[in-house]
Amino acid sequence: MAGRGTPASPLDVLLCRNGIVESVHRVHAAVTDQQGRLLMGAGDPFRASFGRSALKPLQASLLILTGAAEQNQLQERQLAIACASHRGTVTHARAAFHILWKAGLSADLLQCPVPVGATSPLQHNCSGKHAAFLAVCKRMDWPLATYMDPEHPLQREVLQRLAELLHQPAAEFLLATDDCGIPTVQLQLVQLARVFALLSSSGAPELERLCRAMQAHPQLVAGDGCFDTEVMRFGLGAVISKGGAEGIQCVGRVNEGIGVAIKVEDGAKRAKHAVALHLLDQLGWLTPEATADLRPRFQHLSPHLSLRISGELRFNGTS
Repeated sequence: MAGRGTPASPLDVLLCRNGIVESVHRVHAAVTDQQGRLLMGAGDPFRASFGRSALKPLQASLLILTGAAEQNQLQERQLAIACASHRGTVTHARAAFHILWKAGLSADLLQCPVPVGATSPLQHNCSGKHAAFLAVCKRMDWPLATYMDPEHPLQREVLQRLAELLHQPAAEFLLATDDCGIPTVQLQLVQLARVFALLSSSGAPELERLCRAMQAHPQLVAGDGCFDTEVMRFGLGAVISKGGAEGIQCVGRVNEGIGVAIKVEDGAKRAKHAVALHLLDQLGWLTPEATADLRPRFQHLSPHLSLRISGELRFNGTS
């Protein structure tokens, strides 16, 4: 991992009401390559935060690494939903169910919560990840009922794969429970950016396969109108995008092996999307036409409210 260098100023997202600043969100970001070298940053690129749903592609990689994807003849649609934080539509629930069906498993085994107003855990935004975990357990003959336990062989294997990718002992990672009940891992932004640099490169074949699936089916990764889906659509194969709760947003430059990780201090969803677009524009990862189309969707909240970003990424070692 690269040295810390000179701290850069954080990014500020200003919520403006009729052009007058009403609130401010402070944001940190890191840009790294596959080796984890810090290329650019804003604020504290070494800030630690739980990866939340941004870690789903890493968690889904066990489908491929264990042979569960091949055994159950999973297609790209199933791989994409395994990485998803979806909207719980019929299309999303069906894609998650197909993972279970192909593995000969019942939806009754899912332990993600049933969303308010819904009738099935398949409608939970993490159902694809949970279905993938169950398919892996079936393949490996691991216990199905306790797959969310941090000491379960499945969860230990997820942590071990992360440790291998980041060259850090698994015992050093700090774990906590995500909202869906699965363990999540605390990482520095440079580490989270490195995961997405690897996801968007050919450095780890299982991650490359998941990246292709997400690009092929962006509507399954989130949903029509959602940030990750629309950024990947407008990125035209050049950008991979996956967010997480509490202000986490990650993107990767496909075929170049460069990743970006963003953390909003107060966890605001609106701020992470605005900053991500700002940084994608600065990095030149979206066309001007794509940026012009996306900004009104995610920066202009109403006729009276808009978001304005102050600051930019700095090269490592500059302030």
